[in-house]
Amino acid sequence: MDVAHILGDSQKKKRVSDFSSGDTVKVHSRVTEGNKERIQVFEGIVIERKSGGLAESFTVRRIAHGVGVERSFLIHSPRVEKIDVLRRGLVRRAKLFYLQDRVGSKATRIKEKK
Repeated sequence: MDVAHILGDSQKKKRVSDFSSGDTVKVHSRVTEGNKERIQVFEGIVIERKSGGLAESFTVRRIAHGVGVERSFLIHSPRVEKIDVLRRGLVRRAKLFYLQDRVGSKATRIKEKK
């Protein structure tokens, strides 16, 4: 193995919660404001999960005050404290970009896995 893989494996998180696109998640991330740090929770639907390894990331979408807000997170980042899966979504594709064009709670609904 080369040095990059060895360093990358040491920086990966040991336990990553199992989720995929279509799931509703709560992401607890560390935010720095001035010289203080706090935990900020971002809740929404995972619309994509990309690549693998140390650079693995996912995008979460939610509607805030009638406006769609998307935020991307790195899974193995030290800024991401934990990821809670609230609902498992029943979807048939890996990227849910069609949700960006939909407006309203009924149009953006995803069935739940039983």
